[in-house]
Amino acid sequence: SEDLELLARVIHGEARGESYLGKLAVGAVVVNRLNSPLFPDTLYEVIYEPWAFTCVQDGQINLEPDEESYRAAMDALNGIDPTNGCLFYYNPKTATSRWMFKRPTDYTETIGNHVFMK
Repeated sequence: SEDLELLARVIHGEARGESYLGKLAVGAVVVNRLNSPLFPDTLYEVIYEPWAFTCVQDGQINLEPDEESYRAAMDALNGIDPTNGCLFYYNPKTATSRWMFKRPTDYTETIGNHVFMK
């Protein structure tokens, strides 16, 4: 489906090089946003919301996803969520947006190189 393809592209663009669990966690955040009243109502709108995902801004969303990204996307769409409901994540080593550092401390956990927050 189009949602599976789009989610796999975001996972690949945002979490390429992470473990399967790290990829799944990124996918789960996207799905959690889709299910939250705080975000748009379609996967496309969630992903293309301005400044929501770095891979959209820098074009990495256009890279061809690998099989593991597709598997993580399918599992995330099926409700598997290792973040326990997180709506945000960032990589503290590469994040350039100070917005994430100004958020209230709703730290949940670190999976791979990403910090996940509610």
